[in-house]
Amino acid sequence: MIEAQPLIMRPWRAADLKALVCHANNRKIWLNVRDRFPHPYTAADARAWIEIRAADAGNPYNFAIEFEGDAIGGIGMEFFTDVHRLTAEIGYWLGEPFWGRGFATIALRAVTGYAFATFDLRRIQATVYEWNPASMRVLEKAGFQLEGRLRNYVVKEGRVGDVLMYAKLRAD
Repeated sequence: MIEAQPLIMRPWRAADLKALVCHANNRKIWLNVRDRFPHPYTAADARAWIEIRAADAGNPYNFAIEFEGDAIGGIGMEFFTDVHRLTAEIGYWLGEPFWGRGFATIALRAVTGYAFATFDLRRIQATVYEWNPASMRVLEKAGFQLEGRLRNYVVKEGRVGDVLMYAKLRAD
């Protein structure tokens, strides 16, 4: 568990099912995440996600973002392998009622700090679609630096677009 007032980042649990469906079943969120994040987001999808996360062993790396006792979003990492083994990619989403309150920045700062302290990482990176300036601001406020633009890198709902690559390096 990671505390960063007023939020807590903690493992997903079965009791999060209703809140997860409520907040994740939003086309505006889906337009800014990878297609493996389903839309519509059903109770079966939520159950499957919670079961997958329950199987995580060791130090957790995918968290529910909790506010006032309810899961309002998610944040997590994927660890790269081989020659990229000191790098992880981080991703996050928040339920729409919680946008514009600084919560994504709080969660991103907290989980990034946890990740550098817990795992053997030199770099955490994130990608954001060109049409999502709010997420770009979250990354910048959390200390991530823009490294580049990957042109025509993503197709979302038939729209081809650019992806911006941000990264934060471990301070030594």
